[in-house]
Parts: sequence; C-alpha cells; structure tokens
Amino acid sequence: MFTSAAERLGRDVDAPPLVEAGPIEVQRAAAAFNQMQTRLQALLRDRLQMLAALSHDLRTPITRLKLRAELIDDEQQQRKILADLSEIQSMVEASLAFARDETSREADVSFDLAVLLQTVCEEAEDSGGDAKYDGPDHAAYVGRPQTLKRAFANLVDNAVKYGGCARAMLEELPATFRVTIDDDGPGIPTGEIDKVFTPFYRVETSRSRETGGVGLGLAVVRSAVRLHGGNVSLRNRAAGGLSAVIELPKPSATSLSANSNTASPTPSDSSF
Repeated sequence: MFTSAAERLGRDVDAPPLVEAGPIEVQRAAAAFNQMQTRLQALLRDRLQMLAALSHDLRTPITRLKLRAELIDDEQQQRKILADLSEIQSMVEASLAFARDETSREADVSFDLAVLLQTVCEEAEDSGGDAKYDGPDHAAYVGRPQTLKRAFANLVDNAVKYGGCARAMLEELPATFRVTIDDDGPGIPTGEIDKVFTPFYRVETSRSRETGGVGLGLAVVRSAVRLHGGNVSLRNRAAGGLSAVIELPKPSATSLSANSNTASPTPSDSSF
C-alpha cells in the first residue's frame, strides 16, 4: 500500500491521500504520509505562486525601461537595450505561462494517444512545417491529453524549427508506449544533452534571439511526461539529427475500464 502511494506521489503530488485505517501503527504511518504530502503540496503551490507573482510584477518596470530607452540618442545602444528588454520580457511571459500551466490541474481521461500525435503533426503542417506521423491508427490511453499535447507539440515544433522536419513515431511495447520524434538538424553537443531540460537553458549554437525561445519548452516536456510516470530522453542520431524519445507506461485494464465512458477525441476535436 505504501509502495503504491509513494509511486503515485512521485507522479502526481495531488494524488489521493492514503486511507487512515487498520492497526494503530498503520494508521499513524498513513497519517504521517498524508501530512508529508500536504506539506509538499503547500510548498509547491507557494513556489509557483511566487514565480507567477514575480513574473507578473516585472512587467511594469520592463515597460518603463522600454519607454526610457526610446529617449536614448545613441541609436545603436538604444537598439541593443530594447533587444535585451524584449528578451527579458519574453522570459517573464514564458515564466508566467509556465506557472499557470503548472498550477492548473487537468483530470485524467481516456483518449486516443495515436490520434493525439496525428493531430499535433497535422497542426504543425497547417502552420507550414514538415511533420509526419508513423504508427498505429489508434492507441487507447488514460492521462491528461492537453498536458501531453503541449509536450508533443513542443518537441515537434523544436524539430521543425531547428531540424527542418519532424518525424513522429508511436510504438506499442509490452509495458509502455514509445514516442520517438526525429529531425535532420545539427543535433546537440553530447555535454549539453542533460542540461537542456533545465528551465531557461539554451544551446547557443541552435537557440538564439534570432530563432526565438527562452528555454522552457523542454522543461515543460519533462514535467508533463513525468506527471504520467514516464521518461523523456534526447540522443544524437548516427545519421545526423536529434531524436527525442518518450516512454509512457501503458494504462492498466482497470484504469481503461474506469474511464471507458469518456469519449475519445478525433483529430478535429476542439479539445485539442
């Protein structure tokens, strides 16, 4: 019981608390576990609220600095200062969006993982990108579709932006679903691969002011995947380019049955 509760807590800090029943020793241990979970929830909420408040409050001084920069006579210095302020503003806006996403809680529902990936690729193509899907037509899954869609979209967008194309593949393995997204770009230096999941970290050779991005996309991906008990990794392909691999545990028959009354979305479903 405690092992299962610890695994749930590792995936979702808002998982249901333990039932405080049974022998007195078990009740005390369950109560202590629940108190620990409550403290963790409060700590995470406080941190996210602080991030959101700080990001929100920074908007005003950034706007004032932009107005003052307009009064600088040196056009070259003015251009550099405005560019720096625009970058700071982008980081602030991204931080605020990240905090809002983390504080919002999406319920677990039954949906079609294959259709979700197809939808992400189709939307990337609609925006002018080269994105293709390869895999089964359908794959029943239980989780948070909006959260996973955001993660897949970040990876596909990165592949298109920095690698020229995105090839998304879904495989059904005995215990997991494996999602692989390949591109034909320059890849990432080996020493940088573990660092790119750190919030605001950017690989300068591929991510700059010209290409956009503030370094939160992969942090969002890892957070979303871990929320589903999965793992995400990056590796450079021998033939060139980068490969992002997501492993998601397959839902149990019980969870699929419990959510079977939830309609699976189609590629045109507005919920995506």
